[in-house]
Amino acid sequence: MLWPITDHVVKTARHTTFHLACGPADGPLLIFVHGWPELSLSWRHQLPAFAALGFRCIAPDMRGYGRSSIYPRHDDYALRPIVADMLELLDSTGREQAVWIGHDWGAPVVWSIAAHHAAHCIAVANLCVPYIAAGFALPNLVQLVDRARYPEAEFPAGQWEYMRFYEERFDEARAAFEADIPATVRALFRAGSPDQRTRPARTALVRRDGGWMGGMGRAPDLPRDPRVLTEADAAAYTAALTRTGFFGPGSWYRNHADNAAYAQEAPHGGRLEMPVLFLHARFDMTCDTTGSRLADPMRQDCADLMEVTVDSGHWMAQEQPTAVNAALARWLATRTEA
Repeated sequence: MLWPITDHVVKTARHTTFHLACGPADGPLLIFVHGWPELSLSWRHQLPAFAALGFRCIAPDMRGYGRSSIYPRHDDYALRPIVADMLELLDSTGREQAVWIGHDWGAPVVWSIAAHHAAHCIAVANLCVPYIAAGFALPNLVQLVDRARYPEAEFPAGQWEYMRFYEERFDEARAAFEADIPATVRALFRAGSPDQRTRPARTALVRRDGGWMGGMGRAPDLPRDPRVLTEADAAAYTAALTRTGFFGPGSWYRNHADNAAYAQEAPHGGRLEMPVLFLHARFDMTCDTTGSRLADPMRQDCADLMEVTVDSGHWMAQEQPTAVNAALARWLATRTEA
């Protein structure tokens, strides 16, 4: 059966979450959590596919994005309140548990739900960003940088230099993305390729170059990459980001200390006992989990971990949906009780 994707809104006293839903209302629940600078739309290839398998699929716009609440302070975008948003979303379904699936910043949200609220997790799966029980925070990431690729004298924070730029020159970073949002969307959403493994991640160059986009202050005028986005997809991202701007999305990067402190509150040292799936993107050089030690802490802190590598860049669910869906379906069928 081809299930329609429908629009929904959950409003509480503290937050409003817009979300897409697809599939039978009584099906096992999958919640898909997007990252920067995406939308619920980013899971457009997964929602109908898993609805057809009998799952109830939900994908929210995260705070600061799309049609969900927007807040004025950087600390409104720390993981603790964002996890609360997601628990309210779960509560609105009348369910106690879900399988949570995340990508990019959505992954630390899902990892945090698993670490702090295991009773609400049947299982968790994440794309690109691995689990770090000590917290997805810049000091913990820098410790895992491949110094053969990123000498400390040249790249003090390795491929995470762009996070430092957000801390030091937030307004400039935001302004560069907002200068030409259609061009920003076309420049960001691009497929990966093997030659990316031969050079530093572009995120490592942001501080050196004086900003994103080579320090030009705006995105270059590149053609849309049809391997990732259709014209309609690009238009939807452009409309949403034009409406909200990049303050909220960028502010997710401004809470490293708070996020690390939150991680320290997790029971059992943050160890995860539920089934976990991690999808490595072979050509993602920022989240380089196949050529560095970035994924090593995850292997120590997940009791039931399945790993799959996809020949993809960072936008894996959109670039390689068939491979992502196959890996998720196989894991759900063989390693979970969903």
